[in-house]
Amino acid sequence: MLNDLSSPLSLLRTRRSGKPRDLAGPGPDEPQLRQMLEIAMRTPDHGKIAPWRFVIVGSDQRDALAKLLESAYRSEKPDAGRAEIDSMHQFARQAPALVVVLSSPVTHSHIPLWEQELSTGAAAMNLLHAVHAMGFAGGWLTGWPTYSDAVRDAFGKAPERIAGFVFIGTPSRPLEERPRPDYDSRVSTWRAPS
Repeated sequence: MLNDLSSPLSLLRTRRSGKPRDLAGPGPDEPQLRQMLEIAMRTPDHGKIAPWRFVIVGSDQRDALAKLLESAYRSEKPDAGRAEIDSMHQFARQAPALVVVLSSPVTHSHIPLWEQELSTGAAAMNLLHAVHAMGFAGGWLTGWPTYSDAVRDAFGKAPERIAGFVFIGTPSRPLEERPRPDYDSRVSTWRAPS
């Protein structure tokens, strides 16, 4: 199921995010998911402190996650309508595999928090590259569950934060290319001030 790794630049150029609601089976098996996460951990990490964690939410735990999201959402928004609650359930049950990526700062370290958070983002991106390299698609979602303390507390504790939910599976439809930034609008060449 591996893509052609003989052309790493082609691999990087072809990675696309998959909409988690459009990711179907098969998903990665346990050894494949482990390999993806081992690759994700090969990320820039100033001080070698691993300021991130990954929590796998198994398919047998998706109903429990849906109940957790509903409960946490209702506690924050007691007047939530059925459509809002249904969206929490749908969020929890999409795609065959789910990895919660946590920023897990090492507070006693001299490494600045910003650098630790950047390392977390890099680890999540490495996970998405590994997913693609192994022939699957991934979608990194944030949204309300990412910022809920009650949801975070089900996976860790402060000062940890959820960096995102990475859903993994097989695209049920072709992945869409999205518009990319114009090179000249994002890249410049520095010149020393005179």
